[in-house]
Amino acid sequence: MAQNRFFKKINKGDSYLFFNILALAITGFIIFLSASLGLLSRFSASTLWKTVLGHIGIGLIVGSIVAYFVSRVSYLYWRKASFYLFVIACIVTLLVFIPGVGVSHGGATRWLNIGPFSFQPSELLKISYVIYLATWLTVVGKHIKSFRYGFLPFAIITGIVGALLLPQPDTDTFFVIALTGGIMYFVAGASWKHLWSGVTLGFVGILGIIAIRPYIWDRILTFLDPSRDPLNSGYQIQQSLIAIGSGGWFGRGFGQSIQKFSFLPEPTSDSIFAVAAEEFGLLGTTIILALYISLTLRLYYLASNHKERFGKLLLIGVATILFIQASMNIASMLGLIPLSGLPLIFMSHGGTALFFTFFALGIAYNISRKRGN
Repeated sequence: MAQNRFFKKINKGDSYLFFNILALAITGFIIFLSASLGLLSRFSASTLWKTVLGHIGIGLIVGSIVAYFVSRVSYLYWRKASFYLFVIACIVTLLVFIPGVGVSHGGATRWLNIGPFSFQPSELLKISYVIYLATWLTVVGKHIKSFRYGFLPFAIITGIVGALLLPQPDTDTFFVIALTGGIMYFVAGASWKHLWSGVTLGFVGILGIIAIRPYIWDRILTFLDPSRDPLNSGYQIQQSLIAIGSGGWFGRGFGQSIQKFSFLPEPTSDSIFAVAAEEFGLLGTTIILALYISLTLRLYYLASNHKERFGKLLLIGVATILFIQASMNIASMLGLIPLSGLPLIFMSHGGTALFFTFFALGIAYNISRKRGN
């Protein structure tokens, strides 16, 4: 009887979406736990516990609790609050530029310290951008095809995000956000002329960023020839490919990765997919890919069947931003694109990223409850 009540509650929303999220959360927890063992050979036990507690405590536990309560709040509330949420996210992101407030790591200033843990404002900015853009695209309606009321405001909104992220520098996150925004803009009915104008501006912007940031050009050269500098710029991709290749069909087994202990850089963040591939092999990584693809397709399916414009666009935005980020991380570890430095959602270390992923999916689950009727 209790089990029937549980499934009855689940079915108020989309049960496929619920179990897909649950499967990714469990899989991510298992892989993160194993990858964290690699920190023992590099850092103290206190650093390990801080990493694990930040990810599991804030990201997984608090994030899932927040997702539950968010899923019970009408998604239309976020349309009313979208502007204020976006402004707050912009202000909080600006704090990283204040000396003594922003925290630097690896040449980038992207974090704020909150007690013993760090907070990455770009994760809040990411979801607030999607919510606000979905709201604006809903309000602008048929005027989306005009330059004055369509393309220009879209460029300004996205440009504000770029002005906040590029100086950090956080080029990869801005690329994910801008590409997601472009897809939402396209789905909302933008004209092809303005879309091509946006693509052209984006291409010119990428060339400009490459010109002023040599490390990006270095990533591209390493992508074209991973063996050009095996002990420096090519080291991470070389070790990643070794880990993935050594996993074979079925992997070495849980906790048995060799690369994570001393060879593979960032085993709990950027390179965690390589750890998963080494331990669970081609079979395991195929299941991981299937979970990400099924989550994306389910969100797109729900969007296609949703009648209300804001909910439809918000589902598309959440699905797209999660899929692009996961795809870029996995593709970079496989050597299919230049290294991105983006975390793998649900699996990589980062309590902030996981928290806001759950937050976004909580909203998506609420939209699946309504069905747009």
